[in-house]
Amino acid sequence: MKKTIIAMSAVALLFSCGEKQGEEGETMENTPNQTEEVAEEVKTEFGQTAVDTETAITTAELLAQFNGKEELEATFKGEITEVCAKMGCWISVKNPVEGEEDFMVRFKDHFTIPVDTELGSMAYLHGTAIQDTVSVDFQRHLLEDGGMSAEDAEKAVSEEKITMTFIADGIKLAEK
Repeated sequence: MKKTIIAMSAVALLFSCGEKQGEEGETMENTPNQTEEVAEEVKTEFGQTAVDTETAITTAELLAQFNGKEELEATFKGEITEVCAKMGCWISVKNPVEGEEDFMVRFKDHFTIPVDTELGSMAYLHGTAIQDTVSVDFQRHLLEDGGMSAEDAEKAVSEEKITMTFIADGIKLAEK
């Protein structure tokens, strides 16, 4: 008797999951409407901190305000010139000063952005600019992340450098 009740309950459950009743009692399949288009949401914000784009300064203003300091909290807007090809765990931002090297943005707590983020696109970043000593090994690691062979990276870097690095805790990619 118990086996019959269990079997009947299972059959009823199967039928109730496959169909549903419409308003007038007609049977409708329990599947999404094939004519509805589902818009895929593209994520544009990453990190622990929401970025207030209204307070963003330019990259040139960031560099001017940082000049002579060891640390500066800021929100700025900059052009992405490189993205870590392995994980999207860092980017380079265009330095507006002619002839100056682009600068590194690392992501706090190692969050990532899509590796296929379009170069030349704009991003709003919040975090802290720091005076950073970048070791030879880390410079080589970054070059390899950017796609350079280990052998070429070893030849390219022979000494540590002191530079400004931005540690971002939030990034918002600008809409195109």
